[in-house]
Amino acid sequence: MSFNLLDNVFGLSSKALELWQNRSEVLASNIANADTPNYQARDIDFRQALQQASGDSSDLQLSTPTEGQISPSTQSADQLKYRVPLQPSMDGNTVDTQVEQASFASNMVHYQSSLSFINSTIQTLRLAINGGGQS
Repeated sequence: MSFNLLDNVFGLSSKALELWQNRSEVLASNIANADTPNYQARDIDFRQALQQASGDSSDLQLSTPTEGQISPSTQSADQLKYRVPLQPSMDGNTVDTQVEQASFASNMVHYQSSLSFINSTIQTLRLAINGGGQS
């Protein structure tokens, strides 16, 4: 089955699911580095990333003033943003554990919702293929 066909069947749901997964990895990394001096918490701008995934890239790209400011990872660099800390720490770490844990929990709810929608779409397709359950 080609990816174009999958995009036609699932629409943005499959792209959203991938973005929720990527965001959970970024948030987990933030939580894991909560005690790392000078660690800069990051997050994905989900709305912008989904617009780019859907082909609507009317927003400006994030520019980096210095080489290596945003480290390459599974996400494209323009999807990752640095989080502005509510209470800066003395060691330069910008991770607020409570904010990160709340974001992670919220993100997992969105992930599960997208996954449930895709599963229901698959069940509907199976029902249609089998002729409504008639033998």
